[in-house]
Amino acid sequence: MPKNAFNYTLDFTTTDFRQHPELYRIGVGEQGVLMVQPYKSEILPYWKFRTEEVARESALKIYELFEQYLKDNDFVGADMARKYLQMGFTRARRYANHKSGRKYSIGEEDKTDGLEYPYSSGSKNKGNPLLKQEEDALTNEKARAAEVFKTYWFKAKDHPDYQKQKAEFRKKYYK
Repeated sequence: MPKNAFNYTLDFTTTDFRQHPELYRIGVGEQGVLMVQPYKSEILPYWKFRTEEVARESALKIYELFEQYLKDNDFVGADMARKYLQMGFTRARRYANHKSGRKYSIGEEDKTDGLEYPYSSGSKNKGNPLLKQEEDALTNEKARAAEVFKTYWFKAKDHPDYQKQKAEFRKKYYK
């Protein structure tokens, strides 16, 4: 397993990543966002994107948590908050593009079964035809919610303290 790869073999039900940051891997994108405790319990209740205003309140609160994690030198928490901001963007974009939230037409078989990552991730319908994008996909309420999260996500990922702590985390734990 590459040293930056997210380790899905850990017992996420009992592992406290605040107590054991050495077990955490940044991974790619949003990997582990709904698994890594205690951060999932701390951040997920604030993660909402139903409307632009709800997204604004949500993203601001998650960004405040992000800043507090940085202040506490808790890189894992900061990275998880960054992932929730990223996921706010990607999920809101999904619903902006497709009101149902489904990207692919539903098929009979799982076309990702047995394939290696990244082809194994996501919908079992990956490979089926894409559903038609909403006509207002770039301007609707969910699109505006996505833009709110994108702004905070980019602010977080480019934050100088985040970048510094990320480099220190890799140097310390990625041997």
